[in-house]
Amino acid sequence: MSASGNGRSGRRSTPRGPQLQLIRQTSSLGAEADLQRALDLLQSTREPGVGPMLRIYRPQPTVAFGQRDAKLPGFEEAARRSRALGFEPLVRRAGGRAAAYSPGSLVVDHIEPDADPIRESRDRFVAFGELFADALQNAGLDAVMAPLPAEYCYGDHSVHGIHPDQADVRLKLVGTAQRQVASGWLFSTSIVIEDGPRIRRVLAEVYDALGLEWDPLTAGSADELNPDLTVYSVEQAILETYSTYWNVLEPIG
Repeated sequence: MSASGNGRSGRRSTPRGPQLQLIRQTSSLGAEADLQRALDLLQSTREPGVGPMLRIYRPQPTVAFGQRDAKLPGFEEAARRSRALGFEPLVRRAGGRAAAYSPGSLVVDHIEPDADPIRESRDRFVAFGELFADALQNAGLDAVMAPLPAEYCYGDHSVHGIHPDQADVRLKLVGTAQRQVASGWLFSTSIVIEDGPRIRRVLAEVYDALGLEWDPLTAGSADELNPDLTVYSVEQAILETYSTYWNVLEPIG
């Protein structure tokens, strides 16, 4: 993978390439403010001298609805049920359907200045999907980039994990989305590592209220497939995987 998102291109043979500033956010700013900060970092690519950035944080319990969800008759009920279970309902600007995450998840925002941010947007989905599948494999999980039938927030570049002893037990663990402005792009990834039962429950309530069909067995967390996994261990695997493509600089807050 290159810093401009144009696929893998043999980057494994040249580790520690372009510089990437790590922003390790140690505490949530709040569900809405966390999403807004990603957009603010994207807008900062308009400023001279701003380089590629990688922001990692553990989010507050949130259900991120898609634009289409907000137009459904059951949206207000879905938002009410979300709040009742302790998840803040938000409508994100990107597409897709409702997704849920909590402090047992990681959100990874990759931001890069780019004079032509749309040109490689399709390739970017493939490249980052493969990167996060690699990261989960490096953490100790059998993971592949492919959607599951009837998964929540269906996406061609979702990443799911496979139970080591029961190959038919597969859980969606990674969802991705991106935005572009004239000066750069933001690629955002959420990874569900812990808190699987709670994620399943809120998604079941939300999708029921929205009247959307899905398979609840597709939802869960990485530690349900490998109990040794933690948010910390997966974060380390992500950073190690990133370091095969970029020179990840020491974190700032």
